[in-house]
Amino acid sequence: MVLDAARDPLRPAELADPEPGTGELLVRVDACGVCRTDLHIVDGELDRPKLPLVPGHQIVGRVIAAGRDAGRFGVGDRVGIPWLGWTDGECRWCLAGRENLCERARFTGYDIDGGYAQLTAVDERYAFPIPSGYPDLQAAPLLCAGLIGFRALRLAGDGERLGLYGFGAAAHIICQVAVHEGRRVFAFVRSGDEEARRFALDLGAEWAGDSLEPAPEELDAALIFAPAGELVPGALRASARGATIVCAGIHMSDIPSFPYEILWEERVLRSVANLTRADAEEFLALAPRVPVRTEVEVHELDRANDALERLRRGEVRGAAVLVPPGAAVATSRESVRAV
Repeated sequence: MVLDAARDPLRPAELADPEPGTGELLVRVDACGVCRTDLHIVDGELDRPKLPLVPGHQIVGRVIAAGRDAGRFGVGDRVGIPWLGWTDGECRWCLAGRENLCERARFTGYDIDGGYAQLTAVDERYAFPIPSGYPDLQAAPLLCAGLIGFRALRLAGDGERLGLYGFGAAAHIICQVAVHEGRRVFAFVRSGDEEARRFALDLGAEWAGDSLEPAPEELDAALIFAPAGELVPGALRASARGATIVCAGIHMSDIPSFPYEILWEERVLRSVANLTRADAEEFLALAPRVPVRTEVEVHELDRANDALERLRRGEVRGAAVLVPPGAAVATSRESVRAV
């Protein structure tokens, strides 16, 4: 499925098979998660994609060939491919262990054709083994919703009372991690979204309510996954002294002005950008220990536009995942819904 221009629907296309270059793998795609970042690209809010573009960066698949000097994986190995697709390894950010800020970084499904396809090529350094306990469909959301959510949680510090604003793919994963760590989770959902409220409570949140209403207690930290800048002043007002508020999306609407007094008392407002390979290794080792359970709804690849529209309207519970024709995906039926 190909994007030709911003705000155009994706179109089905027959493309030449990618050729794995030096250090690259050719991967048969078995499942690809649908991310809000994909939506920002399609809607033109992230405005520098390569075009035409095959989106998708939560990829689970099997290695079917390797390019020259690629030796980390063998043919048949199952790998996950996330958003970060390449870094230069030599800039000041990479040398400081902050490759997520590399100024020359290239991203899967943005600078590099991604997983809304049957085949994709990946630099083997940016592919990761998938934990054996996760079927393909359930593994796909771990590769961005999980990884970015995990990085956001770490940057928020170790506060006990954690607020999650926007209970979608990332929050439904990170809620489980936070509860596993002994935190108390307060979920903030869209006004009137009773299904999201119940979903949060089912996953261990001790309270779930309207995003625009006050929290029942002061928060030690908050993660804002919804791309709505108006949530930032509310999260600051709900926070305790010294709290950290993390804006966890790659794009957000403008943050309205707010009085300095709600930032004072050493509250911290920060963002999260991308991920590092260390984040991926740490989170993919942690997920089975929690254990994280992902709930997914499944769409055929040629229905990618429908999946994006459901995400745009806030109708996806958990995460949406695309399945290419002919993919022999293994599933965990109790957490898969066909749409």
